[in-house]
Amino acid sequence: MTFYSGFSLKDDILNFEQFLKPSDLTLCGFSYGAIKAFKEALETSKRIDTLQLFSPAFFQNRDKKFKRLQLMAYKKNQIAYTEQFIEACFAPLEVGNHTLNASNENELEELLTFVWDESDLEKLMQRGIKIEVYLGSEDKIVDANIASEFFRKYATVYYINGANHFLQTK
Repeated sequence: MTFYSGFSLKDDILNFEQFLKPSDLTLCGFSYGAIKAFKEALETSKRIDTLQLFSPAFFQNRDKKFKRLQLMAYKKNQIAYTEQFIEACFAPLEVGNHTLNASNENELEELLTFVWDESDLEKLMQRGIKIEVYLGSEDKIVDANIASEFFRKYATVYYINGANHFLQTK
């Protein structure tokens, strides 16, 4: 199994153990890492049975102003931005254990501007890859309702009531 961590994080796989399908044929990622896993699934010729996307970074419903403000805040104070981002990931719960990893403006820009292409999702389905999307109803990072509506055509969507961006519940 290959797992890609979220923006500015490392070792966040521990948050998803209850959902993981440990197999050499599983590719998965959390938030920004879901984008990386998706891209790898498209580019690799290796066999993949399951693509698991945990709270995929889905911002194609957000306007340019929102994205520009996020990038400006990051440029102004990377540490403060990252702290607020982590708090939002855990909300409405208290901030839990996490390990930060170096991040950069290019990664944040890719995360904010990435477009989940429906034809690419179709290609993965045609290759026989089972796509699973996990979303939390209390996610403060992405709009889980809009993401659920989008992915429902291409994936099995697990909508977890009361869960935050890390898919944790009280």
